[in-house]
Amino acid sequence: MVTSANPVRGPAQPELDPSLPEGVRVRILRTAHGDRRAAAELASALTERQLTGVDPLPAQPPVLLRAYRQEVRALPDTTRRLLLLAAADQYPVDTHAFLRAVTATRLDTRPLVTAEVAGVAHATAGGIVFRDPWTRIAAYETASVTDRRAVHLLLARVLRGEGESPRRSWHRGAAALGPSRRLAAELRAAAHTARTAGDHALACALVERAAALSPEPSERARLLARAAADAWRSGDADRARRLVAATDDDALGGLLALRAGNATDAFDALLTAAVRYAEDGPGPARTDHPQHAAVHLLARATEAAIYTGDLRRCREAAAVADRLGIVPPGTLGGLAAAFEGRYDDARDLLKAAAGRCGPGGDPTLLIHSGIAALMLGDHTAAATATVRAAASARAGGDGVTVPQAMEFRAYADFWTGRPRAAEAATLEALRQAYTTGQDNGACHLQAALAMFAAVTGDEDVCRERAEAARSYALARGLGLPAALALFALAFLDLSTGRFAASAARLRALAAFGPGHGHRAIRHIATPHYVEAAVRTGDTRVARAAHADYDHWARTVRSPDDLALSARCRALLASGAEAVEHYRTALDLHASGTRDFERARTELLFGGALRRLRHRTEARDRLHSALEAFEHFGSPQCAAAARTELRVLGEPVSPVRGADDLVARLTAQQLMVARMAADGATNREIAARLLLSPRTIDHHLRGVFARLGIRSRIELVRLLGEG
Repeated sequence: MVTSANPVRGPAQPELDPSLPEGVRVRILRTAHGDRRAAAELASALTERQLTGVDPLPAQPPVLLRAYRQEVRALPDTTRRLLLLAAADQYPVDTHAFLRAVTATRLDTRPLVTAEVAGVAHATAGGIVFRDPWTRIAAYETASVTDRRAVHLLLARVLRGEGESPRRSWHRGAAALGPSRRLAAELRAAAHTARTAGDHALACALVERAAALSPEPSERARLLARAAADAWRSGDADRARRLVAATDDDALGGLLALRAGNATDAFDALLTAAVRYAEDGPGPARTDHPQHAAVHLLARATEAAIYTGDLRRCREAAAVADRLGIVPPGTLGGLAAAFEGRYDDARDLLKAAAGRCGPGGDPTLLIHSGIAALMLGDHTAAATATVRAAASARAGGDGVTVPQAMEFRAYADFWTGRPRAAEAATLEALRQAYTTGQDNGACHLQAALAMFAAVTGDEDVCRERAEAARSYALARGLGLPAALALFALAFLDLSTGRFAASAARLRALAAFGPGHGHRAIRHIATPHYVEAAVRTGDTRVARAAHADYDHWARTVRSPDDLALSARCRALLASGAEAVEHYRTALDLHASGTRDFERARTELLFGGALRRLRHRTEARDRLHSALEAFEHFGSPQCAAAARTELRVLGEPVSPVRGADDLVARLTAQQLMVARMAADGATNREIAARLLLSPRTIDHHLRGVFARLGIRSRIELVRLLGEG
């Protein structure tokens, strides 16, 4: 096996400009193979469009490579030939044939000592380890065309094992002197084999080489589009963008815009492509049945409409599907019907879509099943569908779809009261989204993390993530994450007693149109708006908002939505009437899954009972709410329950499990504490959690205060004991 050593060498690694957008910073480091010198060089040469993530990043740092090439050229010819063989064995396709090639030709490997002395590479029992990826690239690119062709033919000759035919074809194609229909066909077949096995990176390399060897321009364009699709599915968004720029494939362009550009432009491109596939047959990017491709593109267009919050576009897409005689995804028809106020039709269409969530299905359709289930208030089904979507994507080597599934899984985790468990998974999905160039998805995940932070009491993190999400979303016309981030801030205000501020944010949420807000988020925020409005004495608009919410809840018959509607009715009533509505709400919550909202209902009910002097039942309800909030890790809601109990004159015990670090720290504080105890610096922790060093410093000070310690040494000891 031929590998590369750790790319970091030397005592001083330059830091990247902290003002770089997070997605660009993460992708630069990936492009630079983690080498900060190369990353700094790449970052310094970025254009304005590359800095904003619109254009793909450059593939290589020219100045650094120039120095490396000079270093390799200074080595003896015999050493360079061995390094070329090793480099060709893994760049740009890893084929694991170096040792077999050495054995087959009885090559003398003693010249490698010179490379070891120079610090360029060293031999191991598994092959040659290069100092870093750039040295490997330099070893390959400094060789002559003749020498490269010779080593590729040698490697192809020794690759005769089972399952090695795609890599053998790669080396045969790399050794070709010019266009060849026969080799292009062989490479296409090899790419199909690799794609079927879920190796989209290899498929991309094979198809791209097939395009280079194809003598017909139209065939080259088609193959480049196919290579771009494989690059995208492998998670290499920058390569996909570079490839798709050489084609006129509006389907791929629309998909890339959906995940990293303007979602309105994405909708237009995807809908245009769906019409073309349905009317004219498949374009260059796909070989699927045209009807299947058109349905897939309509599903993507629906996602674009969901992102923007312009649900009128769902109606437009549904009309196009009807004109073309295509049965659209259920989510599309359901959203269009809901927008038009046809709630009965919307319910039936969404239920049909939510029911298509069996294991092993198409990841995109499974994600749509999850979205439909969320709209119906069935968070268990939503979690099942999105988990299966991620599993199906991983099984097919389609890692780029995994963070997208997690975007909608986050809603189910939030509403069912699992913010701590969900936060780590969402953070990993955020990192994957940035790495794979899906900045729009990353924005949505940032907003979800802001929501988790609001629940777990991490006010600074909530504000930082919400502002990051809103800033990006408003620039790209992404109404969904913009609305979710605003809702997170409103929920934070509500849970900390800032009722006027919460009501103002939620009123703004209702007023914002496509690109700034979202009807679905406005809908799920309605119960919280009713609470904030009642607390501030403004119930007129709250009653109108509740009427629409109640209409939908009664149509879909979701126990949780019906429970929240009953809670709204209780808040808008008084005396014995309010008590009965609260009891109805709790009876309905018992059949639902939103345990966190059930605890909030108990908190509000307990407060109402206290004011009516029903002290015994008030005490029981408030203790139940307090226990639930402590379990969910929601200190601000727990504090509200304690305040109500103190007003009752009830002795309140300390935080449950006060000796347990998990109980004393917020989820984010605990994560920061563990990383700090492992020796990570504030800057390193910030990079891992995708937060600012200032926020990490604030968290550490909070950790020290809550644990009653003064140093990292004490933190290491305390965590070790825990």
